Amino acid sequence: MPTSVPGNKRVFWPARRPGRGFTLLELLLVLALVAIMAGLASLALRDNSATQLEREAVRLAALLEMARAESRVSGTAVRWVPGAGPTATGQRTPEGAAPAGFRFVGLSGQNPLPSHWLDERVNAEVAAPGWLSLGPEAILPQQRVLLRLEDQQIEVSSDGLGPFNVGSLPATPPP
Repeated sequence: MPTSVPGNKRVFWPARRPGRGFTLLELLLVLALVAIMAGLASLALRDNSATQLEREAVRLAALLEMARAESRVSGTAVRWVPGAGPTATGQRTPEGAAPAGFRFVGLSGQNPLPSHWLDERVNAEVAAPGWLSLGPEAILPQQRVLLRLEDQQIEVSSDGLGPFNVGSLPATPPP
């Protein structure tokens, strides 16, 4: 029976030939470089208008629900009025320009809610009478806000019983 003692001609382990395969260290290094490059590429991607508009819509739905809850607790009528607050920079809009932002009418001043959009380019539309009624009644009429940013639009609506929901609308065609 052959053994692996010195002088034995038979080799049980094949000799390593250079250039055949990669070592584990080389593979781990390549994987680490790929992960770093993928991370840098994801950081370099910019936030598009659809994502920003959806973020604004979710934020608005949460703000409307907070105002609705405060209206019910305090028993006071609260309205949400678009285009009536300061701009995101905190300054009033110049004369003749459409005001940016929004405001809550009827809330106590103890815990004021935000009155500006995160992105100044966002526009809100509410059908007549031009504002949303948030309470204090438990059952409200169906309400809807249409948010626009560039060619994107999204709807924030409530059936009057449930919370405000965010729903996508098809993009408006360019004029």
